[in-house]
Amino acid sequence: MKLTQIFTACALASTAALTQAAPIWQDFSVTGLYGENYELTAEPEQTTATFEYTAKLKYGDFFAFADRTESGGNSDTYFEASPRLSLGAVSGKKLEAGPVKDVLVATTWEGGKDMNNYLYGVGFDLAIPYFQYAQLNFYRANNDIQKDDYQMTFVYGVPFKLGSEDFLVDGFLDWSTAEKDTVAHASELNWTTQWKWNAGKHISPDTRLYLGIEHSVWNNKYGVKSADENNVSALVKYHF
Repeated sequence: MKLTQIFTACALASTAALTQAAPIWQDFSVTGLYGENYELTAEPEQTTATFEYTAKLKYGDFFAFADRTESGGNSDTYFEASPRLSLGAVSGKKLEAGPVKDVLVATTWEGGKDMNNYLYGVGFDLAIPYFQYAQLNFYRANNDIQKDDYQMTFVYGVPFKLGSEDFLVDGFLDWSTAEKDTVAHASELNWTTQWKWNAGKHISPDTRLYLGIEHSVWNNKYGVKSADENNVSALVKYHF
């Protein structure tokens, strides 16, 4: 392991340790997806089971997910764990300016078959009208199987109503830089959005069962030039 990877792994572990505490709130969900227009998979059709956990902690926040995918008889697992440390909470000072509500140390561990990437950088919690939440993170990525690069991640959630029905639009946008490996690694843009209707409220007021779609636009997927994905998947999501 490279020295920078060791440093990043230690930074991620330290961030995770400092954010450990009884959660202020937490959420666990399971999502099922099916789409028919995926790129760089065994077949264009793919099914995915996603397990997500998120928590607000005294000194930051934590988000993790694992995808179990199946395409053409081939299965794979990919996960991310993203602890962030609030500099405002640690210092006891309000780090607010304009739309910025807080400044955080942002880290992520990306893992899958034969690969581990470690990302570290700075994050910002943003206050944007009509948004339930918005986060902007800037990372340096120490990568296992390709040259290190830089990444920007924007995460968002926008709830709205149509009549008495509750809807939620949420997702993320990842953009990473191009790097010259043995095989050139192109700049990537992955914009994935879920459009969801809360059907669960018709079962009980506290039931969060969402039905909808996930739309993924992924240019130069995995850094492969011109491997552009534009896929719509059917979605079912349940929050425990």
